[in-house]
Amino acid sequence: MFTGKSPVRRVLPAAALLAGLVPLALAAPADAGPVPHDRVVSADPAANTPHVLDGIVNAFAIAGRTVVVGGSFSKVREAGGTARLPRSNIFAFDLATGRVDRRFAPRLEGAVAALAAGADGTVYAGGSFFAPGGGVGLTRLRLADGAPVPGFAAPVRGGDVSSLVLHGRHLYVGGDFSGVGRAMRPALARLDAATGAVDPAFTVTPGGGLSALKVHAMAMSGRVLGVIGSFTTLDGQRRPQVGLIDVGAARPRVAAWRTEAYAARCKDVFPYYVRGLDFSPDGQYFVVVTTGGAGGVRKLCDSAARFEISARGAARPTWVNHTGGDSLYSVAVTGAAVYVGGHQRWLDNPRGRDSAGPGAVARPGIGAIDPVTGRALPWNPTRERGIGVKAFLADKSGLLLGSDTTRLGHEYHARVGMFPLF
Repeated sequence: MFTGKSPVRRVLPAAALLAGLVPLALAAPADAGPVPHDRVVSADPAANTPHVLDGIVNAFAIAGRTVVVGGSFSKVREAGGTARLPRSNIFAFDLATGRVDRRFAPRLEGAVAALAAGADGTVYAGGSFFAPGGGVGLTRLRLADGAPVPGFAAPVRGGDVSSLVLHGRHLYVGGDFSGVGRAMRPALARLDAATGAVDPAFTVTPGGGLSALKVHAMAMSGRVLGVIGSFTTLDGQRRPQVGLIDVGAARPRVAAWRTEAYAARCKDVFPYYVRGLDFSPDGQYFVVVTTGGAGGVRKLCDSAARFEISARGAARPTWVNHTGGDSLYSVAVTGAAVYVGGHQRWLDNPRGRDSAGPGAVARPGIGAIDPVTGRALPWNPTRERGIGVKAFLADKSGLLLGSDTTRLGHEYHARVGMFPLF
């Protein structure tokens, strides 16, 4: 449902940039910001992606042609093969050929929830695991052989890691932990990407948890870090479930941008309900997706919503697209489309209450939204719904998808799929 005017694209003065209203266009690693596409990806999944034969896929990272996959699983199989390859919650494959990397087979004893491609042929993994070399919840691995990178140590205390963002020499870590190493850092920390040491200059602290304090997901654009989770404050400033942090300052600070859009409650079983966010490639807006149950047009439960970073005062969504009662867990913004995934049955369904209301369109498990109008695009590959899509990663060659089901685009693609950008 379109709930506002078409966005105005303009350049703000430097003073507004420095006030934290919009991100500066600073150079950043590829996985610290979104990848632009000039068109919608194909609805026909690539034939050569490997199959994950059990569990669920939660995260991707990509370094060159190597795709790293994380989740909770124990075996994989190549698309054209019969051999079942044991893999302990993480594996890698070649994006061009689909061949599973036989050298990269670390044993992570517990689920992987987040990945970030590192420098020098490495990958960071976060979750609830015990790692080789003694890492707990967070480790850095060599892609060449899966071994831990010497010199990196960042044991997570009191909880798990749910999100990772690498930006230059810093690794941002979000979750429901109480600290990293000996430092107290509830739910959010910035580490030295080489050593894992906690950065004493980054002290932005979530608070006022709606449930157990957690940073559920993060995304980066320029010098702005977007965070979502169960918090109601950042550094004591009111930021219900969503906030932006200016990390370009000498001492990072909470940005002026704020919204009350997620202050309303959904169902009692969802004390917090934000689940995913992603910035546009031009850095002008971001999109948040949620769970929560059908809440009607006045609430953002079970929805995707676009917000302009240049908004002043309490920001309201430019548009909202409601599913009508089904959760969205993941979002990828490419400029050509806003891809959303979960276990939804419909989009364009603000009047639905676990039903198809007036104007609803069927988009089982995955869909694409027009970034300007907020209406569903015709793209409709379909997927077996299951729990839902837990991971998207847009690459210059297309869109990777990770889930818990085996049918995608009317074909067998177990838990991993790739929509090419032809």
